[in-house]
Amino acid sequence: MNYTYIVKCKDGSLYTGWTNNLEKRIRDHNEGKGAKYTKSRRPVVLAYYEEFQTKEEAMRREYVIKKMGRKEKEKLLEKEI
Repeated sequence: MNYTYIVKCKDGSLYTGWTNNLEKRIRDHNEGKGAKYTKSRRPVVLAYYEEFQTKEEAMRREYVIKKMGRKEKEKLLEKEI
């Protein structure tokens, strides 16, 4: 499976990414091995994710979410994970 996910950072900001191993990716973010953005905003908590069959689908969804405003992203977070 491939995943598009949103994590909530320590400072309250949101980071969106994609991965094919969600557990490892969250662990990497929290160990400072993830994205440069999250490195200084640890710890991060998984707030939302979606599953996809292909990497391309997950990447397309990541692109769409990254273009959303904060309020739109917060609506996604209201859904249960």
